[in-house]
Amino acid sequence: MKRRVVITGFGAISPLGNDWPSVKAKLLSQTNAVQVIEQWKDIEGLRTRLGCPAADFDLPSDRFTRKTMRSMGRVALLAVRATDMALADADIDKSLLRGGELGIAYGSSTGSPDSFSDIANLISHHSTQGMNANTYIRMMSHTAPVNIGVFFGIKGRIITTSSACTSSSQAIGYAFETIQSGKQKVMIAGGSEELHVSGSATFDTLFATSTEYNDRPSLSPRPYDAARDGLVIGEGAGTLILEELEHALARGAKIYAEIVGFGTNSDGTHITNPQSEQMAQAMRLALKDADLAPETIGYVNTHGTATDRGDEAESHATFAVFGGAVPVSTLKSYMGHTLGACGALEAWMSIQMMNEGWFCPTINLTQRAPECAALDYIVNEPRRIETDYVMSNNFAFGGINTSLIFRRWANSQE
Repeated sequence: MKRRVVITGFGAISPLGNDWPSVKAKLLSQTNAVQVIEQWKDIEGLRTRLGCPAADFDLPSDRFTRKTMRSMGRVALLAVRATDMALADADIDKSLLRGGELGIAYGSSTGSPDSFSDIANLISHHSTQGMNANTYIRMMSHTAPVNIGVFFGIKGRIITTSSACTSSSQAIGYAFETIQSGKQKVMIAGGSEELHVSGSATFDTLFATSTEYNDRPSLSPRPYDAARDGLVIGEGAGTLILEELEHALARGAKIYAEIVGFGTNSDGTHITNPQSEQMAQAMRLALKDADLAPETIGYVNTHGTATDRGDEAESHATFAVFGGAVPVSTLKSYMGHTLGACGALEAWMSIQMMNEGWFCPTINLTQRAPECAALDYIVNEPRRIETDYVMSNNFAFGGINTSLIFRRWANSQE
């Protein structure tokens, strides 16, 4: 028998703020967090100058010491602090952390890029200068979940998901399945990413970054818009605490939402050219997992990167599953593309909006691109929508597709 899985805690560090009231204010005012990154102006060959740094966040000095942070680059530090906030929000007892019934599913696109420079120095200049015992720990792709485990003394399983833009949505899905199957009672799930020029340069070489708005940052990115010119990289971390329903009820935990569906698959064709048919299939897999008809979904949070091929493929995939009836918007128009963190941050924000009965518009969408499908794009102002189900979708390099469905808890208690 599959166990029901609920969300009992959130922790987030994002370009829009680190708590729901701060983020909500930005969404309601339709204010994005895109900035001109001044230090990128001197990098030869880099065309984009835009990025979305995370909001400032505090580090409690009694626990975040030089010793406890020595193995953390920024990507791990973001993850650990967001998880610290989520565990406090869920009121998780320390005995549960170390008892083996709580595990981790967490990911990022990569480790901290600055650590790679020390390895590059070794390769290019045959010198170990700059390297130390923690260089590899900060660099490795699973640095975020490993540092979470060590910092909190967690004894359960660790699932590492380093799958670029689906890192945290895969983590949430695999954590969901882990609890469903009875392997763990509670899971820490999410992802993180740090803003670094290497990430923007990677997309810049693919002509996928926004460059036309370097002097007008508030006008980019422009998902699904005829004048879109590429994505803007952001940073942050999002952590969800997933819990088996009976376990949550027994300890009197507050419940934000229930996870009812997860679908994931791969294109199997091209590394960077997304396949609309497989995107649609991932959504259908999530609907099948949740035993829901498409018309039950009241809102879809789309991946919406503002890239030419990505927006086109995703919009037609969404239309293939839902037609033009379901309201959609993308949070990347506010905080850029936070890569490994986007699935968790977007899930958090979508659930909060669902619980309050409204959904934000996509900003900078003034004229739908003719190649994008005719969906019900929420534009101009927030829309009041009362729904019990929302879907959040993410798609990554390599043709990795994910779809998650969340159920409003207020009406989940039959």
